[in-house]
Amino acid sequence: MSEALTRLLRWEESGATWRVLVRTPDAVELSLLTCDAGEEVDRLLTADPAVLEHIGDRSRSEQ
Repeated sequence: MSEALTRLLRWEESGATWRVLVRTPDAVELSLLTCDAGEEVDRLLTADPAVLEHIGDRSRSEQ
């Protein structure tokens, strides 16, 4: 499993959320948000195919 996917899955498993800021055919930039107030804590910019497959066409982790 890639480092980027591991990081995203760990984020989700902790109860935190994410939303897509920028999406291109080859990459995505995610805003990593707190689980309570939805405040941005970090960002993940990746072209990792495993991450792109994991998020699919979702714009948020809650969908």
